[in-house]
Amino acid sequence: MDLIQYIHQHLKDISEKSINNTVNCLNDDNTIPFIARYRKEVTGNLDEVQISAIKKLQNQYVEIITRKEFILKTLEEQNQLNPELRQRIQKSFDLVQIEDLYLPYKKKKKTKATIAKEKGLEPLAKIIMKQNNISDLDGLAHQYINDEVATIEDAFAGAQDIIAEWINENEYVRNRLREIYRKSALIESKVVKSKIEDENAQKFSNYFDYQEPLKKIASHRLLAVLRGENEGFLKVTISIDKKEAFSFLEYTLIKSIQPEVSWVIEEAIKDAYKRLLAPSISNEVLKEAKHKADETSIDVFSKNLNQLLLAPPLGEKRILALDPGYKSGCKVVVLDEQGNLLHNENIYPHAPQNEKTQAIKKIKSLVNAYNVDAISIGNGTASRETENMIQNIPFDRPLKVFVVNEAGASIYSASKIARDEFPDKDITVRGAVSIGRRLQDPLAELVKIEPKSIGVGQYQHDVDQNLLKNELDDVVSFCVNKVGVNLNTASKHLLNYVAGIGEKMAENIVTFRTENGAFNSRKELLKVPRLGEKAFQQASAFLRIPNAKNPLDNSAVHPESYVLVEKIAKDLNVNLTDLIQNKELINQIDLQKYVTEKVGLLTLEDIKKELEKPGLDPRSIAKVFSFDSKLKKFEDLKLGMKVPGIINNITNFGCFVDIGIKENGLIHISKISNEFISDVNSKVHLSQQVDVTVIGLDTEKRKIQLSLID
Repeated sequence: MDLIQYIHQHLKDISEKSINNTVNCLNDDNTIPFIARYRKEVTGNLDEVQISAIKKLQNQYVEIITRKEFILKTLEEQNQLNPELRQRIQKSFDLVQIEDLYLPYKKKKKTKATIAKEKGLEPLAKIIMKQNNISDLDGLAHQYINDEVATIEDAFAGAQDIIAEWINENEYVRNRLREIYRKSALIESKVVKSKIEDENAQKFSNYFDYQEPLKKIASHRLLAVLRGENEGFLKVTISIDKKEAFSFLEYTLIKSIQPEVSWVIEEAIKDAYKRLLAPSISNEVLKEAKHKADETSIDVFSKNLNQLLLAPPLGEKRILALDPGYKSGCKVVVLDEQGNLLHNENIYPHAPQNEKTQAIKKIKSLVNAYNVDAISIGNGTASRETENMIQNIPFDRPLKVFVVNEAGASIYSASKIARDEFPDKDITVRGAVSIGRRLQDPLAELVKIEPKSIGVGQYQHDVDQNLLKNELDDVVSFCVNKVGVNLNTASKHLLNYVAGIGEKMAENIVTFRTENGAFNSRKELLKVPRLGEKAFQQASAFLRIPNAKNPLDNSAVHPESYVLVEKIAKDLNVNLTDLIQNKELINQIDLQKYVTEKVGLLTLEDIKKELEKPGLDPRSIAKVFSFDSKLKKFEDLKLGMKVPGIINNITNFGCFVDIGIKENGLIHISKISNEFISDVNSKVHLSQQVDVTVIGLDTEKRKIQLSLID
């Protein structure tokens, strides 16, 4: 099976031609965002997700081929590679099967079987396993007594050890047992008795005496159980019905009707199952289940991150931002339109100082002095009290007030990135700056934080960290390139995610911009040290230059299509500037006229859209939201009450809603829609403003159950 067939086997909805062309694009060092946007005719209009899936399968294929080559070479060196084994390994693309085929020949540390073989007991084991009629089994075993084998009982025990290892290495046995485990294995967890009184153990109280079919366990429950085990509070086991397992093993392996022969094999079967097969196969199926749970959790995390990064920006406005607090006060900063810090200080409107009058006076003064356009308030401690105070200030002009999700702001404020930006400011100032910038442009600010630290999703610290990082980095890259980046204002952290740029090139661009002033055209990128034609090809169309001499430099039209667009303008007897945003002229374009071998209708349609609205930000505009002013604390809630809220986290079992008090409420997946849904993200999204009904209150645990169903 070649690479294209392998990928098509997993992605049947994508044609082999599209897969082949996409693989060629990837092999030519093209980035996924570039391929998805500017090579649509080549790929058959595949999106980033489909291209990413092809790339992962390509890497998987290479991994399998590399492993097979190693195994074949090793077997050849051991003189164990017969034609049949070679053919089976070469034909297989299942790593589990390949490892099963290799297992009998794999170099082992000293085992019970290898010790028995050293004692000369392998011939006895072979005779027993042939299960021919043996007239005197004890007499036969007596022939193998030597200096290291004292009795016939020792001879039988050694032979059983060898047979047990053969059973464990039997490909058919392992495959069939896997099927049984996958079909009927139970996962069970018990509390570690010595830890039952531990306060931290109570987080896992639902799993103190718990069992569920492994194939049915939801990802969040599996990850919770495994976390409890990792933290030492739970003991977890994977098991199947032993009768079913032994029945299969005995039926498969025992052919002799001689009790004395079958007895030896029965004992070997019990030993093989308990000591070798059960631990090995149960670990395998648990690892499989964990991998699926990781993928499910990461998928939820990725969708959440995508929504958070593409949250509506307010744009280039002057912002007064507050990081609320009680005893330590509220940190106040003022930012200019580009997010630069103009002013910072503390106010103390809440207990214990209660300097509310002075705080209001100071806020009014700053709003007027700096011509503030909007106010951004972090949604952490003292957020509601601060919002209420701000809402009641009689400003001289209308001001929009936004409550901003500050998840990860503390991570940013303590990071090297923040220290480099504000070396003379403490972490509270940096945190307030981040809260203000998140209102201006969530994407530009959030790229400075490690994606998994943003705090949306579930069990991000329990899943495969390499898989998580790769997936989330892809999400950030896709979002950045979908929106586009202002070349003259973007930080190096934002530029880092532009297709074809990377960390070092981003630094070079910022350094060049600092030393030479703003870029006037995309072509000037080629003057940046080490930025060659390939990087320019991949990156240029995702970089925007407002007020550039060539208006296409502020659009998503790729420079390779500039000549084509100029021809279109010429054919319409207008200049480029007159064509752009002139819907009447644009509608006159006969796209079919410009189709060539390299440029198809898909690309031409994209160009037409860009001409209508060049550089259009795909994100919507930030909207003001207000919590219920009468709702201040948990005790104010009543069953049946309808309250406004903002969705601030999504999991695969439901979503959490900020309703303006300390405790978030949960909308279980069954209470999101009247119809059955399996994907929470199909009905709701992060930062969505919702009206929810209170359907459950647990005063002891202070848990709130909400519903979106009327």
